[in-house]
Amino acid sequence: MGKTIYGSDIKQIEQGVVSKKSSPFMRYFKKNYDMYLLLIPTLVFIIIFNIIPMYGITLAFKDYNMFAAETPWKSISASEWVGFKHFKNVFGRSDFKNALANTLIISAYKILFLFPLPIIFAIFLNEVNSIKFQKGLQLIVYLPHFLSWAVVAGIFVALLSSTGVVNMMLAKLGFEKVKFMMDNSVFRKVLVFSEGWKEIGWSSIIYFAAIAGLDQECYEAAHIDGANRFQQIWYITIPGLMPTIILMLILRVGSIMDAGFSQIFAMYNPTVYESADIIGTYVYRMGLGKMDFSMGTAVGLFNSLIGLILVLSSNKLAKKATGKSIW
Repeated sequence: MGKTIYGSDIKQIEQGVVSKKSSPFMRYFKKNYDMYLLLIPTLVFIIIFNIIPMYGITLAFKDYNMFAAETPWKSISASEWVGFKHFKNVFGRSDFKNALANTLIISAYKILFLFPLPIIFAIFLNEVNSIKFQKGLQLIVYLPHFLSWAVVAGIFVALLSSTGVVNMMLAKLGFEKVKFMMDNSVFRKVLVFSEGWKEIGWSSIIYFAAIAGLDQECYEAAHIDGANRFQQIWYITIPGLMPTIILMLILRVGSIMDAGFSQIFAMYNPTVYESADIIGTYVYRMGLGKMDFSMGTAVGLFNSLIGLILVLSSNKLAKKATGKSIW
């Protein structure tokens, strides 16, 4: 005789089917639960410093009054909603338009002149046969990265001021002194040069590591076929670096609205606001300097949205053009 199946048995069978479907993850979770525990500090950090502060975005749509409630945090909800008032105001301001233009120009300069340099440096460094010379050169070029922008700004101000070493040498050679730190036509060049001096070595690490991961048998085969070093670089090294180059370029384009706040804030002065005031410094001056938190938040939100659009669009273009992208 067949066994009678009751309703409770059907439920047990259904639960068994579900448990079988979810069991691979549960088995993996139980086996590696300690790895998931390691995620807890990171998740707590993200929640506290990234997710909870998102509530402050509402400031862009309110006339914030920090005295509207008992605490500044409660004052956010107590402040009056004004819609897109601050966005309309900021887009009509000439100083904001100037800061936006400066941000795009300085970022474009840095991408155009500085982005290829770490790649070139990594390629040529890989061609150095002497390990001691290679390591020594790496150490020298990497060191500036570990200096804060406050220190770097002090170094360049000391070198490029009207009484600095560079201008003293120019005067002795019979040339006129150059106002490097106060001339709007020169200051952007100083920003690009100082950024390159500080970061080229450090930025080359990822490319140097990518070159080290290339198949060395390709180089051996090319050498046997009679290819010289330049041909090996052109046909093996550069194509092998393309995925890394595309990844770094997408990330760099995505941060084009960040032209280097720390650098510019440490080096600029009111005489070069016309050519050096960027979105980041503008938000700082409006939000903290003038205590206009709603206006500063509106500008910052606009900046973040543009950055997101640039990341998504550059990733899509890279995928369409080369078939390679971040996702």
